[in-house]
Amino acid sequence: MGNKQSAFTESQLETYQDCTFFTSKEIMTLYRRFHSLSPNLVPTDMKEDDKSLIKVPYEDIINMSELRENPFKRRICEVFSEDGDGSLSFDDFLDMMSVFSDSAPTDLKAYYAFHIYDFDQDKFLGKYDLEQTLKCITREELKASEVQLIVNQVLHEGDLDDDGKLSYIEFEHVISRAPDFLSLFHIRV
Repeated sequence: MGNKQSAFTESQLETYQDCTFFTSKEIMTLYRRFHSLSPNLVPTDMKEDDKSLIKVPYEDIINMSELRENPFKRRICEVFSEDGDGSLSFDDFLDMMSVFSDSAPTDLKAYYAFHIYDFDQDKFLGKYDLEQTLKCITREELKASEVQLIVNQVLHEGDLDDDGKLSYIEFEHVISRAPDFLSLFHIRV
């Protein structure tokens, strides 16, 4: 491939390709994008192991046009951030972009959607989580009574074991009846 410079070793690129739904060219495009979010922080060469520990702060990540207007931007960054604070390493960023890619399978998208909607992080979607999700989706334009009506209906239809919350399996069942639900769960590279 001539003298072309790369931010990664061939081995690093191969590992990224194995762990994502991206080609090496797409990975390099995403790296340039990641670098542009915080050029003073992110080096142009990531060949040294300790460089992968560099994290772009949440405040910079949400400047991406794909996240800027997303009502779930905080939860998305928290879920994909290794330490949960919303700041992302390149590995975290690549994972996020891979899950939101058109090539990611529906079950993977459902897994991450569940975690994004699990605001209290108890591994279930209870009333609080569903209320917060609805508030984000509707940008708080519904009345409290309308939110409660929808939450109760979702639980009535989806809570198969009547414990007042949705498990991941129950969530999968709910979204399987809404085929276009996860089609909106993407970011173009």
